[in-house]
Amino acid sequence: MSDIPSAELDTLWDEFHRVVNMTSQELSDWLRTRSADESGEALPDEAGTERGRRVLAILGKRKRDVTGDDVETMRRVVDVVTTERRQDLEPTAGQSNWRHRLMTIGHDPLKPA
Repeated sequence: MSDIPSAELDTLWDEFHRVVNMTSQELSDWLRTRSADESGEALPDEAGTERGRRVLAILGKRKRDVTGDDVETMRRVVDVVTTERRQDLEPTAGQSNWRHRLMTIGHDPLKPA
């Protein structure tokens, strides 16, 4: 477990799971699809961006098993999504490259909150 205080980890964990609105299966499928589009053929373990793979790994963990690196990834994902979205995370259409970039970290702007 990370060295982050328990109350702070609880808050971050909840916020991370609020902004990451794709399931692990949806994210895994998306990362493989995007990698295949970019390179022609991708191995499942290497699909997607490093951050996308880290988000996927965190989705498969229990809160008590997160590491310091996981905490940093969760903070970064929360920061990116909350900076680029309205606070209520209501479904919002935008340019496809914006949506696809957010989906790479587990947030689909068109998916209802």
